Amino acid sequence: MTLDIDLWIWSLDQPGRVSALSRLLSADEQDRADRLVRPGDTERFVVGRGKIREILAIYTGTPADSLSFSYGPQDKPDLSGGPAFNLSHSDGWAALVVAPDTTESVQLGIDIEAERAVEDGVAAQYFSTSEYAALSALPDRDWMGGFFRCWTRKEAVIKAAGSGLSTPLNSFDVTLAPGDPARITRVSGDLAPVGTWSLTHLDLAPRFVGAIAAVTDGKKIRLSLKEGSLPLR
Repeated sequence: MTLDIDLWIWSLDQPGRVSALSRLLSADEQDRADRLVRPGDTERFVVGRGKIREILAIYTGTPADSLSFSYGPQDKPDLSGGPAFNLSHSDGWAALVVAPDTTESVQLGIDIEAERAVEDGVAAQYFSTSEYAALSALPDRDWMGGFFRCWTRKEAVIKAAGSGLSTPLNSFDVTLAPGDPARITRVSGDLAPVGTWSLTHLDLAPRFVGAIAAVTDGKKIRLSLKEGSLPLR
């Protein structure tokens, strides 16, 4: 059995669409956009949230400007009645995953990250003991890739669980070595058991990776790219 997941990827830099997409936002979303102060952030927020509305309108049959989101304890948006979805953005790109045949109760998360300079101390602080040992054992040329494979997989799990900072990143282990299949190898605390999780690695572009996490209860993920093309650059 499989769990179908759709992947939508788009650029957040679409100045020609800002005005039209802005008209789809709710009052609270427009207020959030207006409070952003860094150059370009407001426009990118509008393109991100407006596109989410356009895409979810396809699945729900509800006009994009009429969709009403609820928010969990960690500010994770949901739609009453589904489908389950999650968004991530990095380096001017947005990625949305949607599980079309599910309700909002399904645990689904995505994280994408463009590689950037990061210190070893970040891994030592946030990764588990075994993850840090595995990362430290990699050749120098593979260290950065290993760090971001680990980071995106862990962030995707946290986002799927909807638990945010209440679940320490070092309370579970994921694979990170080049060529190793993406998977969770240990969990503790309130996370679902190891065997119920599915992790999918995303190669988006050179030095740009991501991961999708879902509690599938043993089902394999069948991923369909609905918008965008890979590699991104």
